[in-house]
Amino acid sequence: MWDQQRIILEPRARGFHLITGDVVDALPRLGELDVGLLHLQLLHTSASLTLNENADPDVRHDMDAFLRDLVPGDLAYFRHTVEGPDDMPTHIGASLFGTQLTIAVNKGRLALGTWQGIWMGEHRDHGGARKLVATLNGQ
Repeated sequence: MWDQQRIILEPRARGFHLITGDVVDALPRLGELDVGLLHLQLLHTSASLTLNENADPDVRHDMDAFLRDLVPGDLAYFRHTVEGPDDMPTHIGASLFGTQLTIAVNKGRLALGTWQGIWMGEHRDHGGARKLVATLNGQ
C-alpha cells in the first residue's frame, strides 16, 4: 500500500513544537499498516524536523536556546539577509536538523520510543503555515 497526504501545519512561534498528533491525525490509513514506513518531508528551507523528547517542553526550549546561541542572527559575515536578520540562521537550522524523517510503522502505529515525538523546528521569527508531504508505504 502506498498513500500520500499533504499536511498543512498552523503557523507557530519560533522554537521547537511537538507535532506527532498533527501528523497522526492527518493519516487516516496509518491504522491499515501492519508493517511499513512513514516518510515525512518538510517543504521549507527555514524550518526542520527531528525526533526527540515528547514529554518535557523544557527540552524543546533548551534546544531552541542552544540553536540561537550556536547561530545568532547578527553575525557580520552573513550575506544572505534578504528576508531579515533571521534569514541565514533559519537555513542553517534547517540543514543542521534536516527536513526529512523516516519512521517505522508497526501494527498501525508509529514505532516511536516511549519518550520520542516528532518535532517541527520553526526557525523564523514569523514563519507562517508549514507544509509536509507524508508518504506511507507497507502492508
